[in-house]
Formats: sequence, structure tokens, C-alpha cells
Amino acid sequence: MAAAINIPAYSDALVVLGTAGMVVPLLTRWGLSPVVGYLGAGAVLGPLGLGSYVTEIPPLYWLTVTDAKNVAGIAELGIVFLLFLIGLELSFERLITMRRLVFGLGGLQIAVTSAAIAGIASMFGLSGPVSVILGGSLALSSTAIVLEVLSREDRLATVTGRVSFSVLLAQDLAVVPLLIFISLLASGGEGSVFTNVGTAMLQAALAVSIIILIGRLFLRPLFRVVAATRSNELFMAATLFVIILMGVIAALAGLSMALGAFIAGLLLAGTEYRRAVQATTEPFKGLLLGMFFFTVGMSIDVREVVREPHWILAGVVALIVGKAILFVMIAQVFKLTRPVSIEAALLLGPGGEFAFVGVGLAASLGIVGQTVASFTLTVTSLTMALIPMMAYVGRHLAARYTDTPVPEPATLITPDPHKAHAIVVGYGRMGKVVCDLFKMHDIPYVAIDHNASSVINDRHKGHDVYFGDATNRAFLEACGIAGATSVIVTVQSAKIIDEVVEQVRALRPEITIVSRARDGEHARHLYTTGVTDAVPETVEASLQLSRAALVGMGLSQESISRSIKQEREVLREQLQPAAASNAG
Repeated sequence: MAAAINIPAYSDALVVLGTAGMVVPLLTRWGLSPVVGYLGAGAVLGPLGLGSYVTEIPPLYWLTVTDAKNVAGIAELGIVFLLFLIGLELSFERLITMRRLVFGLGGLQIAVTSAAIAGIASMFGLSGPVSVILGGSLALSSTAIVLEVLSREDRLATVTGRVSFSVLLAQDLAVVPLLIFISLLASGGEGSVFTNVGTAMLQAALAVSIIILIGRLFLRPLFRVVAATRSNELFMAATLFVIILMGVIAALAGLSMALGAFIAGLLLAGTEYRRAVQATTEPFKGLLLGMFFFTVGMSIDVREVVREPHWILAGVVALIVGKAILFVMIAQVFKLTRPVSIEAALLLGPGGEFAFVGVGLAASLGIVGQTVASFTLTVTSLTMALIPMMAYVGRHLAARYTDTPVPEPATLITPDPHKAHAIVVGYGRMGKVVCDLFKMHDIPYVAIDHNASSVINDRHKGHDVYFGDATNRAFLEACGIAGATSVIVTVQSAKIIDEVVEQVRALRPEITIVSRARDGEHARHLYTTGVTDAVPETVEASLQLSRAALVGMGLSQESISRSIKQEREVLREQLQPAAASNAG
């Protein structure tokens, strides 16, 4: 006899998966945002929508979600995976450079917005603690939806993307003291509030330190062992293990699982396994985020909207417009441009998923009344559903305040189709020498440079060079990377060299890559990234100096060339094995 199964849980999961597999693709085909599709489906098919009529219409049982708890646990992992992937795109060094925006702009936005909303709530007769809870909860924005919208539009690396992410990160950190405050209210505030908050924050700092320590000590060795098995299944299992382990450690300390996963992503961002991990988790993120958006949609009480449409509409407009205006004012303190301020303000104006955590917890503990909680969460849900539209409006409003220069025609010219050619990245002095030698030997090439002014000047002088970003895969494909025989990188920036090599290797693992290097140490690093041959400037300069000295001493050109070649080979052999041993 087959074991009994939990039919309600499976039926609810089928509704969500059916939405992801059938409903959302149809809506996307019609030009509707997937986020809006999930939110709308959750509102219609959730327990507050058609799911509330299951008793009267039993067949609806198989078409609706009757209990949000059946899918809430899995849906919460969506945010965890999203923050983990965002961490992969960052590093601790880059995060430190963002501290002014995270703790300055983000902290001020939270403080000012919380105080303003709490003041308005108290004017409607709510108690001080309830007003503070509502202010803190509604001041937060939707990390999941905002980052998903920016990521889907490939705008996370823009100024607006960095500003929005910095504020969202500060808001995620602010969830900790907010939840501590609610818990203290529920417990009756035994002991000093400052002592309790201080103890909790110390516990949180200790948890973060443990996560970082575990990551520093074990992540790279773990993935090195797993990668050696060449098993995709084991690599996927190890990735999921790390994400959930770090999240659980953070949760045990009272932090959000998403914060623990974010730190794990930061740690892995500095390893050679970053791209492989990202590719492994990408499919999970899409599905889990979709389930999360579905559960947020389930919080929209259509009956509440019908019962008090004017108040709901007023709440939605007031929350978005009020938060946006405050953010624009705060942004002026940090000297952000008006277009960036407007666009980020409209993205951060709507409420966020942590309002469901804060207000939901306060309601379950009896601190916030059910009527106030229901109204607040309905308004929050509706504003979150409007985020894709707010992003669209923000872009167009920002464009009105941006003086967009007319692009120089020379920068719009695209490379002609080539085959069996070389791609020269960087058209400075070194790049020009390389291209001149290619011309001398009738070798076809495509020269590219990311400095628009130098490209314009060189093209006016008759040089065959094209403007573009070699770290962009689409541009490399336009340059004919599929049919190229080699890539020569002559740019100075070590960071850009790494990014170019990474993208080229992803598109053409077998292609020859010759790169400029600052010195021997930089050359060793480049060999670990997959460069075929690295040419250190200091080494070549010393060889050329030696050649000139030997010529002055009367040695023959043949003897000098032979000795210089021999010395160059010795140095190359020293650098390559050293790089290989360091990589291993």
C-alpha cells in the first residue's frame, strides 16, 4: 500500500508551478513583466482570492492555493538565492568602497523615512510602538523585485543600480534591529532596552564573523575538491550546501538567511569558481523568486481593496510619492544627480517584502491589530506590484533631465565581418605597434578601444579602429570572436584585462590570448586566468636595454638576438610553472 501523501501541499505546489510553467510565459509573450504576472496570479489564485471560495465551489481546490504556508518556506529561498548571486557580483573591496552610500545614504533614508511614516501613523491615533513598527517596516523597499528588475534590464552596474543596491543593502541590515525591537515589545522589555539591543547586535556581529571565518578557511578547499571530481551534480550539491549552511548560521543568530547567503557570495566572488557557481544557481533563482512573488501576491486582499478603495488608493499613492520625495531630498545631501535621484526614488518608493516580516510578526504577537496589519500589507503588496511600472516611469523622467549628447558617428561604426583574424584590444601606443606589424605581414585584424575620444581622433587620421567594450560578450561576438585566431590585449588596466580574458575564454576556450602585463607578478596572475602568453613590460624593457648595451659592446646582432631569445624563454618558463603551482 502506498504511503499517504500531503495532498493539500502538493496541490498548492502544483498551482504555483503551473503558474511558472504556463501562465507567466503567456503573459511575458504579451509584453507583461514576469514579476507582475506572478503577483497578479498570487492575488487571483491565492487564499484571499479565488481560494476563499473553495467551500462554495469545490473544483477551485485544484486551481487555487488554499494555504499560503504550503509554499511560503520554499518561496523564502528565492530571496536567499538572489542575495547570494548579488554577492557573487561584488567583493569585500568593492563593498568597502560603497560604504558612503550603504551606511550614509541608506542609513539616512531609513531614519528619515521611518520617522516621517511613524509621525503620520501617530496622527491617525495609533500608539507610539505601533507607529514605530509601521514606520520602520514601510521605510524598507523590495530587495527582491528591485534587484530583479535591474538585473533583467542589465542595469545593476549603472549609477542608479549601485545607488539602489546600496540603499537596499542598508535596509536589509536594518531588519535586524527592527525585529529585535518587536521582540522586546512582545516580551515586556525585561532588562534594559539598550542592553538587550546591544547584546543582540553583538550576537549578530559574532555570527557574521563566524560566517566569514568559515568561508575563508573552507570554501576554496571545498570547491577545489568538488571541482576535481568533474561531477556537475556534486558541484551543484556543494553550492546548495554552502548557500543554505551560511543562511542557517545567520538565522540562528537572529539575522536573515539572505544576509548569510550574501556574505557567502562575497567570499566566493574572490575565487576562481565564481562563474561556475553562478551558472549552477541561476535556474534555481528564477523559479524560487517566482514562487516568492507569487506568495507576495497572495497577500493582496482583493476584498480589502473593494471595501475601502479610496483609502487603499490613497495609501498606495502616499507611500510611493512620500518615500520618493524624501529620497530625492536626501540624495541632494550626497550630491547625486537629479536623473539618478529620480530613478532610484521611484524604484525605492514602493514597500518591500520585509514589511510582511515585521508587521506580520507584530500582528501575530498582538502588538498591531489585524485591521491595521491587513490594510498595511495590502497597500504594501499593491505598491510592490507597481515596481516594474515605476522603473519604466523613472527611466523616462530621468531621461528628461539628462542632456544626452549626440553620439559621434565614428563611435557607431561596427567592425566588418572577418575570419581567421586577430582581435587587438586597446589602440594606444602598444596597440598601434601591434597593428602596424600585422599590416606589414598582411594579417587581418580588428582593433578596438573603449576611449571614444581617441577612437574619433584615430579614425579622423585614417586608422581602422572601432569603439566598443571588449568585456561585453555581444560586442566580442560582433568583432567575430567565433572566427578569430587570436586575441591581443594591450590595455593597461589589470582589472579590464582580467574581465576581457574571462569573457574571451567563456566564448572561445581554445583561442590564443596574448596579453600585456605590468611585471612578472602580474604575468604570473595572467597565466592563472587562462592567458596563453603574458608579456611583462618590465622584463621586455630590461631585455631591450640589455640588447642596446650588448650592441654598444660590439657583439654581433646574431649572437645578441640568440641570447635575448634564450633569456626571454627562460623567464617565460619560470613564470608559467609558478603560476600553475599557485593556481593548484
